[in-house]
Amino acid sequence: MPSNDFSALRLSPSLIRVAQELGFKELTPIQAQSIPRLLNGEDLIGQAKTGSGKTAAFTFPILEKIDLGSRSLQAMILCPTRELCSQVAREVRKLGRYHSGLQVLVLSGGQPMFAQLKSLSQGVHIVVGTPGRVLDHLSRGSLALDQVATVVLDEADRMLDMGFQEDMERILGEMPESRQTVFFSATFPRSIDSMSRAFQRNPVRVTIEEAASVAPTIRQVVYEANPELKLKALLWVLQQNQHEAAIVFCNLKTTVIELSNALSRAGVSAACLHGDMEQRDRDRVMAKFRNQSTRLLIATDVAARGIDIENLDIVICYDLPAQAEVYVHRIGRTGRAGKRGFAISLATSREAGKIQAIEKITGVPLIRKTLANVEGADAESLARDLNRDARMATLFISGGRKEKMRPGDILGALTGEAGRMTAAQIGKIEIHDHFSYVAVSKEFAQTALARLNQGRIKGRKFRVELVR
Repeated sequence: MPSNDFSALRLSPSLIRVAQELGFKELTPIQAQSIPRLLNGEDLIGQAKTGSGKTAAFTFPILEKIDLGSRSLQAMILCPTRELCSQVAREVRKLGRYHSGLQVLVLSGGQPMFAQLKSLSQGVHIVVGTPGRVLDHLSRGSLALDQVATVVLDEADRMLDMGFQEDMERILGEMPESRQTVFFSATFPRSIDSMSRAFQRNPVRVTIEEAASVAPTIRQVVYEANPELKLKALLWVLQQNQHEAAIVFCNLKTTVIELSNALSRAGVSAACLHGDMEQRDRDRVMAKFRNQSTRLLIATDVAARGIDIENLDIVICYDLPAQAEVYVHRIGRTGRAGKRGFAISLATSREAGKIQAIEKITGVPLIRKTLANVEGADAESLARDLNRDARMATLFISGGRKEKMRPGDILGALTGEAGRMTAAQIGKIEIHDHFSYVAVSKEFAQTALARLNQGRIKGRKFRVELVR
């Protein structure tokens, strides 16, 4: 039986130090069963739900084997979406913080190609990418896979659902046969089995069974709402349940856009997230939501895949999903780290079967509640009573990781002589490759903006804008 003591792993002192600093004490089941086998160089299929700790399970072995003295691509992680690529890359950089000179590059659509080409020409150790953009670079000849020692297909089932099988097979076919091939997946469709037989060597199978992946601390409520009254029902529900951050899930992109527009007309500050948005717009929406400059996010499941938000108060299913598993994935974003969560669903009278399927898979009966009579109310009056002003505003800074920007530099500029703000007036700071975001108290946003544009960060002038 594998040990669940993190210190028992055969990892270098620098990685053990990172693990201790980040609070890794006991291994999760997927980590306990996967990390020793990956360190041994075995191919692996890991089946576990999102939130099981699988990113660390494949990242620690990759970092253990990286040769920092060679600026060649040695590991590739394929992900289904841009957002998941960014999230995985952040985790890899965080776990590799003591790997001096470690170069991690995200290759996904919506990002400038010239910046990716420049980074590749200078040499990188790890690539985290979507299949489409990786293939773009392969066709240009800008990406060499001949030194790849480990490839990970993260959320492999989702990539197959999105039609990436041919792309994935072409990418795997370009890599050395001696590589280590790792699949991580929440489900195990036949297509993964066939890919495993074609591209893996005697893979070990690790399956983490979870009876119900809904935390017991999540309170689940369902209201019956006629389709034509859903907008008013949503406003009433938000009015009754004050929140700092909430996600509203819709099944279709068109519903996301229509609902976002309707909420804006009613005076509610909300942002939308769907798959057809440009990457720059998606980045800004998510930065504002993560740092509490936007309190309400309207999203599709595909766009929200891989999103992990701290302190999410409420998840609302504006539309019930066709599959109960998707519902579990949606509401699993609230009630994390021992905190209480809240999930609300709006269901039509014809969706009793969906409710039963949800209750069967979670093993928990949903609390039925009666909606107030909102038929005669108008959306504006319902919205008026919402506590909808965000406490924070977001500033965009035209310098990031590649310009040697660090969170302490931004904090110093804001609290120093130029900014003269207190630490309490500054929120989350995010550093990306060529830009950064910082949250500041809304009442001081214009002052902070003016002072940063007049002053310097790290002795340099950067363009600073208020993110609208």
